[in-house]
Amino acid sequence: MSDIANEFDHDAALIKCARGDHDALHQLYAHEGARLLGVVFRIVKDRGMAEDIVHDACLNIWQRAGSYDPDKGSARAWIFSVARHLALNAIRYRDREITFDSNDPTELAHDEHFQHASVAEEAFDWQTGQQMDHCLKQLEPERRNCVLHAYVDGLSHAEISAHTGAPLGTVKAWIKRSLLRLRECMA
Repeated sequence: MSDIANEFDHDAALIKCARGDHDALHQLYAHEGARLLGVVFRIVKDRGMAEDIVHDACLNIWQRAGSYDPDKGSARAWIFSVARHLALNAIRYRDREITFDSNDPTELAHDEHFQHASVAEEAFDWQTGQQMDHCLKQLEPERRNCVLHAYVDGLSHAEISAHTGAPLGTVKAWIKRSLLRLRECMA
């Protein structure tokens, strides 16, 4: 993980958010807002939409901070899974407007199916996030950092090379091999 992520106590921030401490949410946003925006933007590919989703994610994190369970995984993974879930839902429903005639029970049942699917997807996202967190911890720190810089921070291979001081070819090889190890671990 990046140095900034290691210096910030995500667990404590979520506990404070659950207690109603607005400053904790502001600090959390100051430390993770840009990375959250990077992750969401890579999913939705629209800057304005990504900014709205990060805003919604922060509200969601604020409202649901009390439901975070540190025994199930890291606070940082939980925070990113909230943003990722909202971004994926935005893509699914971006071009689809769900309207129904309340007198038609089949349409109401269809809408209830979407509500239940959303709960199931959220649980799947949480479990997947926890498994990914476990698998990332299995990687050597410099390789894990390269993967996180590429897929969380949105840095190019050249930028990662400049940031870490490792040769460009080495960075590319580390990321490629790490992704293979992650795929094997997630299977």
